[in-house]
Amino acid sequence: MTASVPSIPSSAAPRLTDWTGRRHPPAPDARILSLVPSLTETLFALGLGDNIVGRTAFCVHPADRVKGVKSVGGTKQVNWQKVTAAAPTHVVLNVDENPKEMADEMAARGIVPVVTHPLSPADNGPLIRLLGDVFGRPDAADDLARHFEDALAAIAAARPVTESRVLYLIWKAPWMTVGPDTYIARTLDLIGWRTWAPPAAARYPEIEMTDVVLGDVDRVLFSSEPFPFTEDHLAAFRADHPDHADKAQMVDGEMLSWYGVRATESLSYLKDLADSASASRP
Repeated sequence: MTASVPSIPSSAAPRLTDWTGRRHPPAPDARILSLVPSLTETLFALGLGDNIVGRTAFCVHPADRVKGVKSVGGTKQVNWQKVTAAAPTHVVLNVDENPKEMADEMAARGIVPVVTHPLSPADNGPLIRLLGDVFGRPDAADDLARHFEDALAAIAAARPVTESRVLYLIWKAPWMTVGPDTYIARTLDLIGWRTWAPPAAARYPEIEMTDVVLGDVDRVLFSSEPFPFTEDHLAAFRADHPDHADKAQMVDGEMLSWYGVRATESLSYLKDLADSASASRP
């Protein structure tokens, strides 16, 4: 979704104001269409499962409950007949995951867009509180947000002084990575892993997998999503780039790119990555 930058960042915005600057009156009886997988999970964690009337096919958590909510399509395209049948009053969207045209069409149909755009781990507290306040679960949101913020303070305090350069891969054919102005990059920075990207790159640039690039990084991280990298891709990389074979590593894309309630669990995953890296140093 391409959107104008709001006059104030989300982390400083009033609790009922979304990323676009729109202030939402509380709607505890809202019928929610969630088109962001990590936020579908967060809405369930806030106790709003009964309010969710639609989701995407990629909204797979919590697995034991989300199957009871009908899918209306994907994050980029929806089946408008299914949207109409679900009769939502609100739709939860994200700037990176959903096209602006979709948000505009939802609004034109009388469905209130609640737009999010977390750019760093620190944005998770305000994000959780936004959803909790808009949909009538402020106390649950405060509990989840405080738990996350305590964990974030702890991992930030333990950030190593020595940094590593990492190439974080999100796609193949073409190869794509993440720029520094992304949630993923700022998440990895919590453990001193600085993402490599071409100078003045877009947020999600295409790259050439060359020895020059690989020589400039300490690790090559193959994310499990959005491209479903597997151990077979690591094996192929090692065969093609034997001088850099030991740099290849699989990482859990959900843990490093999902925000909202997942972010607390992600911090534990980050600590495990950092501990493993430290233990493997000669």
